[in-house]
Amino acid sequence: MNGEEEFFDAVTGFDSDNSSGEFSEANQRITGVIRVDTSKSNGIGKVGERPPQENGLQKHRTSLPAPMFTRSDFSVWSILKKCIGLELSKITMPIAFNEPLSFLQRITEYMEHVYLIHKASRQPQPLERMQSVAAFAVSAVASQWERTGKPFNPLLGETYELIREDLGFRFISEQVSHHPPISAFYSEGLSQDFLFHGSIYPKLKFWGKSVEAEPRGTITLELLKHDEAYTWTNPTCCVHNVIIGKLWIEQYGTVEILNHSKKKLFMIYGKWTECLWGIDPVAYESFKKQERRGDHLKKAKPTDNGSENADGDVVDAVPEVQETVQMYNFTSFTVSLNELETGMEKILAPTDCRLRPDIRGMENGNMDLASQEKERLEEKQREARRERAREEAEWQTRWFHQGSNPYTGTPDWLYTGGYFERDYSGCPDIY
Repeated sequence: MNGEEEFFDAVTGFDSDNSSGEFSEANQRITGVIRVDTSKSNGIGKVGERPPQENGLQKHRTSLPAPMFTRSDFSVWSILKKCIGLELSKITMPIAFNEPLSFLQRITEYMEHVYLIHKASRQPQPLERMQSVAAFAVSAVASQWERTGKPFNPLLGETYELIREDLGFRFISEQVSHHPPISAFYSEGLSQDFLFHGSIYPKLKFWGKSVEAEPRGTITLELLKHDEAYTWTNPTCCVHNVIIGKLWIEQYGTVEILNHSKKKLFMIYGKWTECLWGIDPVAYESFKKQERRGDHLKKAKPTDNGSENADGDVVDAVPEVQETVQMYNFTSFTVSLNELETGMEKILAPTDCRLRPDIRGMENGNMDLASQEKERLEEKQREARRERAREEAEWQTRWFHQGSNPYTGTPDWLYTGGYFERDYSGCPDIY
């Protein structure tokens, strides 16, 4: 892979092709107009009964209760060899390949860089706002650097909330469909400066040496003070070398960030692991013409830098190994997502991810308990589905409803409202 050849193209589209750029949270040698800051977040929230600090604020944990479980004793190939070309959402994987988070919590990692939204809202000029929004869209995949663990599939009706008064937002998500798996989310600024919402349908497929995740669904950001709305979709994510070699992450595909009230005024490009640059559209189109004529370095073919093992199998080239950030390669923001302090269970919905016993067991290092609880929860979900079938009853979502995206007109799941009033009547018993 040649990271220097990969570009993002905002306004007309983000070409977030693969990148192996030299980047880690501990080493941010970044230049350019827009900096995608993935530095550790040590912000603090105000949920549950935590002892206050001297400044009156409350502190989140900075590590997990138990070390990461080794995956070296498990063979992915023994599980996946019969699944080539199939969708993986219906395949049960051993818990050893998971990370101790639900996919709903993984979605919440968008909010680690919410300061970019606040920055966009404060910008008086539309071009500066677009730059910050583009950086925010890219920041969602920045935390996936070396994240090869699979999040837990959310149970139907599972929810996750996060309130961060220090970061100025609150967030709620719900698993609204099981087959196909669809996760809906909604976030709002505490100072009424933005709304951020969408629904994601991650379609997973196994292709022999790699697992590909195509995150279908529309993401919408509304800057309320400017009456502006932006929509986009995430890039495709691919985990390489799931059979042999070192696992590594690749992002590719086109991400088009569309401002629904502007014409093409400015081009933004860069690498998702480093930075973004802004340029005049005329200059950018001139560069693209040169690219089409071949006056540039060609992309390396996927196997150009590959190597062979003793059996002749080609291993996909691995980017330079980076210093890890936390256990499971979590950022400090991510480490805090499954935190359950004393008293929080009195505030949270009974369907919140933090209350899932399998994820809690894995986080605490009890893999046997985690596996048993995962199996129990999945069987409980299947039995509930059979019971609805016998009664000819349809599943009723609690916090979101089906509708159309107000800006694109495409099918979407919209927030019904009412979650933060704490009326949890009608919540299903899923744990």
